[in-house]
Amino acid sequence: MRTEPNRNGAKRLQILKSAAAAFRRRGYYGASVEEIARDLQMTKGNLYYYFRDKEDILFACHQYALDILLKMLKRVETGPRGPEERLRRIIVTFIHTMIDELGGTALTMDIQPLSPERLKVIIAKRDRFDQGIRRIVAEGIKTGAFRALDPKLITFAILGSMNWISSWFDPEGDASSVEIAEEFADYLLAGLKNLPSEARRQA
Repeated sequence: MRTEPNRNGAKRLQILKSAAAAFRRRGYYGASVEEIARDLQMTKGNLYYYFRDKEDILFACHQYALDILLKMLKRVETGPRGPEERLRRIIVTFIHTMIDELGGTALTMDIQPLSPERLKVIIAKRDRFDQGIRRIVAEGIKTGAFRALDPKLITFAILGSMNWISSWFDPEGDASSVEIAEEFADYLLAGLKNLPSEARRQA
């Protein structure tokens, strides 16, 4: 009887990262299981030891990324930091996950190929993450750290700007994930900060 593969093993994670890179280069439908396996010097049969099919890999990519973000969201929401530092942590972790864990693939990559049951799971997790950001923005507005803006629209703007990184990110480029994450955090937070009236006039 075949032993069930380790669902959190190092080889499984390698497959996810290789698949995410292939999805970024060619899209879900353009990337083949053969290509993903070849990049890892595996046979397609060996890859199927860890995943049933390409949809299974796509689902696992979403699960892996969203689980990282939701764990981080829980930590920052229960921690002592104020809303500005919480939001910075979220932005930085999101970009690190996109670049370092998924090779520059947008965390909103294709979900349409997923079965209805899997789609429901992923959408529920994405909604939890979206709502967490909205809560932090709303708290920042309530405490006066952020300007009085619509938390829903601000959350859309933040997530949209970060996911757009996948359209121009070059793994061989000069900017590191650290530089990109910090500069995006500085830029996005600067537009939210509730500066004193005098400071706004001088900006």
